[in-house]
Amino acid sequence: MARLLGTISTLRWQTRIKLWLAALLAGLMVVAFAKLADMALGFFAYLTSGRAWVPLILTPTVGMLTVWLTRRFCPGAEGSGIPQVIAATWLAAKGKPVNTLLSLRIAFGKIFLGALALVGGFSAGREGPSVQVAASVMHSIHSFFPHSRALRMQDLILAGGAAGVAAAFNTPLAGIVFAIEELGRRLETRTSGVLVSTIIISGLVAVALLGNYNYFGHLKVGNLDRTIILPIIVAGLLTGLLGGLFSRLMLWPQQRKDLKVWRWRNEYPIYFAGLCGLLIAIIGLVGGGLSYGSGYMITSQVVSGELVLPWHAPLTRFLATIVSYYSGIPGGIFAPALAVGASLGSNLAQLLGIPADTIPVIALCMAGFLAAVTQAPITSAIIVMEMIDGHEMVISLMAVTLIAKAVSGRLSPELYQHLALGFRTTNEPAGP
Repeated sequence: MARLLGTISTLRWQTRIKLWLAALLAGLMVVAFAKLADMALGFFAYLTSGRAWVPLILTPTVGMLTVWLTRRFCPGAEGSGIPQVIAATWLAAKGKPVNTLLSLRIAFGKIFLGALALVGGFSAGREGPSVQVAASVMHSIHSFFPHSRALRMQDLILAGGAAGVAAAFNTPLAGIVFAIEELGRRLETRTSGVLVSTIIISGLVAVALLGNYNYFGHLKVGNLDRTIILPIIVAGLLTGLLGGLFSRLMLWPQQRKDLKVWRWRNEYPIYFAGLCGLLIAIIGLVGGGLSYGSGYMITSQVVSGELVLPWHAPLTRFLATIVSYYSGIPGGIFAPALAVGASLGSNLAQLLGIPADTIPVIALCMAGFLAAVTQAPITSAIIVMEMIDGHEMVISLMAVTLIAKAVSGRLSPELYQHLALGFRTTNEPAGP
């Protein structure tokens, strides 16, 4: 009996150690992705500094190269990565293979090709792709456990995806909520320990290497009074309408596959990516360069009150992000969606006669637009709250995201869940 208990204890510790090592590796890869993305954005800024015409050549070329490399070497790495993780969680729960959606090859491809797309100025983020990267790492360790039933594969995928959000944004609470609200839609008792431990270790890696930072800095809100009610309502309605339209446009290729433009994209994906790159360059040229890249730096300046954006900034960022997604590059929409929201907030503050440096309105629009796009209101509110260290706004952020989600839901179905249906259908083996 003592020998049996000793063996069980050994197996448990082997499982824990391998889980923690995988979480450590996931955190390291997410941090490496962040560093590489920053270098890519800096290189694009260097290439285009004082040369506004360069993206007309650079962006289409990089777009074609990125899509060719993705399709040739890393199929499954295209797009955000969150729909792939949702689909993989569902397939794994059914006992079906998910290697075409999650693997170390896809993880490394997502990192390097996602960074390459940013060199071309595509409007894409690294946060959504970090979900697929971390989930791929966790999925890859399943076969190394002492016995196959030590941990369920779907639990590892779920924990990895949540850890990707937590490490990318330095928002551990948002990672847990994201797992419940978006990835798994439920949290079982046996899943919670894996989820929390993975998030803690991956988050500690990010903090150790990047510092205990707030994604968009510290937001000093002060006391909020009843004057915030009108901005909450207006921001909720506005971001709900625009976010619902954004989500509907993102689903357009999937819902209208019969249209000639999408058939042409399927037949000539490389040339289509080049055309998208040219459109993004034109949008950037017309918009004064505000729509290039992830939008992180511009959003940081808006949140800190250093920059007031022109009226066209939300429009150009909106269009550039949609076209970037259509191109088929690996890249997410979290950071660009937050940039659209910040631009809307800057414009709305001016429209309502509020001083442009009144940051709460900007935070409301960031959370509202993200909630409208993802239709995950709690996750969106907590992400913005943790990113800007604005805990004083938690009730206001919850209110605006619920309004935005309600409006968006009238215009479009849930974005990630419906995108995941395509991956589920494609990767689910045919029945006997």
